[in-house]
Amino acid sequence: MNPAELAPDPAPAGDASAPHPAGEGASTSGPAVPTQPHHPGVPSDLEDLDVDLSADPPGPLLATGTVADVYALDDRRVLRRDRDGRDATGEAEILRHVVAHGFPAPAVLGVHGPDLVAERLHGPTLLQALTAGEVSIHDGAQILADLHRRLHEIPAPDGWSDTRSQWPHVTGGPTVVHLDLHPANVILSEAHGPALIDWSNARSGPAELDVALTALIIAEVVVDAGGEYSAAARALLAAFLTCVGTDLISALDDAAAVRSQDPSLVAGERELVPAAAALIRELVAVATPPEH
Repeated sequence: MNPAELAPDPAPAGDASAPHPAGEGASTSGPAVPTQPHHPGVPSDLEDLDVDLSADPPGPLLATGTVADVYALDDRRVLRRDRDGRDATGEAEILRHVVAHGFPAPAVLGVHGPDLVAERLHGPTLLQALTAGEVSIHDGAQILADLHRRLHEIPAPDGWSDTRSQWPHVTGGPTVVHLDLHPANVILSEAHGPALIDWSNARSGPAELDVALTALIIAEVVVDAGGEYSAAARALLAAFLTCVGTDLISALDDAAAVRSQDPSLVAGERELVPAAAALIRELVAVATPPEH
């Protein structure tokens, strides 16, 4: 499984006191979205953040991804900085929108160009908890399915204009989709329970595509020959397909196309996509009763 841009601190699973970054940010301009509820103890005014964005580095490095780095500002805040200078306004807008609808995600604190300041979540990732055996395969699959269900109940924001030219296979849709929902992007947080981070791919789209992408990402771990977690990932995939109850096969081709174009994939991962899609079709076919 490809680590998320906002991968958690390398703390052992189960250490609930270990902080985990969630480097999303907010914008003061762009399409109108609902005002985000204030999280107690977390500053919400950009002018009051007291963050020196010119510092290099702005704080201890917590995680580094394909295109962004995450820094600790203090115990309550993180900063996610895009190394290519990509503006974070769109990501901030969609994150504000879902949090305003009660979805568990980090509070948006501020945004300045490629720099996003967000609430710092505390707790292990779902991936860490699964690896440590602190969350069962079935419960982990149910957490993923529940996050999909809750997210897809949120309508796409009015006036939302995502960069569809970068995602030709995602042509919009009625709901908010995350497009990178997997165990490494779920924090079992003290503040919000299971919370979803790394919203850089999020936009409007069809729910089935989002679910299919999660299945595909897990399936890639299964088909990775010699992968350490292949057996556990296969069990998680089967449980997830049972829990979601969504006809994701109709969206699987589009999901494979989207996944293949994901710039965050590292060497060798893109080649796993066709086999991962074939595995999903196989598991769904086995679980589907024959027609009489």
